[in-house]
Amino acid sequence: MAEEVTITPLKDASYHVQGRILLTLPDGEVLETEGETWLCRCGGSSNKPFCDGTHRKIGFKADEVAARAQG
Repeated sequence: MAEEVTITPLKDASYHVQGRILLTLPDGEVLETEGETWLCRCGGSSNKPFCDGTHRKIGFKADEVAARAQG
């Protein structure tokens, strides 16, 4: 059985990921994270794909409309 992963978009901030994930980068490198991870949502992080807090410096405002699952 697969382990559950939860992804929560934080208000005007990053995606908070809880659980074990395999993240494949554009160059094919695979990063494994476990526990808690924060992924950049503003596009400004100097440590992409991870959040470095830049959203606070640039005044990032997230779209408040939630995406619905496509199926």
